[in-house]
Amino acid sequence: MRLLFLAIEFAVVFVVVPLLIYYRRIPNLPIPYLLAIALPAFLALRSDPTFDLSQLIHWGNFRPFLSHILIRDAMCLVGLGTAVYFLTPQLLFSLIKSSPKLWALIIILYPLVSVYPQELIYRAFFLHRYQALFGRGWGMLLASALAFGFVHIIFRSWLAVGLCVIGGILFSFTYQISGSLLLACLDHAIFGNFLFTIGLGQFFYHGSRT
Repeated sequence: MRLLFLAIEFAVVFVVVPLLIYYRRIPNLPIPYLLAIALPAFLALRSDPTFDLSQLIHWGNFRPFLSHILIRDAMCLVGLGTAVYFLTPQLLFSLIKSSPKLWALIIILYPLVSVYPQELIYRAFFLHRYQALFGRGWGMLLASALAFGFVHIIFRSWLAVGLCVIGGILFSFTYQISGSLLLACLDHAIFGNFLFTIGLGQFFYHGSRT
């Protein structure tokens, strides 16, 4: 019965809700929905005696992994920036050029109101809650990444979905090896802010998509 309940819960939260938004059966309000799901996810983790709540607020033993993660991120971002430069040069730094104040606001607020709730849901909550469904290894990592990518269908951009599946693998791996949600948030924030900086943020912003 517990497996059935978890499967239904997973399907509703991570499949049905994104589909309802995608098909405009409910309003496209990403941040309110994100926060609305993050709160019960946090309460579920807090009430679970098998979960170490300190993972949500402490850096943990991040030092052995930090340099590796930063080097990996730098390589990925150089490749992504190069692709934008050659394939869609008109997008490069477009947000900074058109609305520098909005760009600065996003850089400041995005890690706080978007990244942390997403990592709480898709890393801390997901990887702990659904172990009975997906295990603890690569199956779980892939399930988390696919769910993270799938929710981005609400922006109606397959580029957003594809990039977020890749990002989800990286962020889940960061969390798995370090046990630090803050390190996963740093990883996520680096990628997210870079995407907004090089002009790809329009694919992740519901106000710019029809």
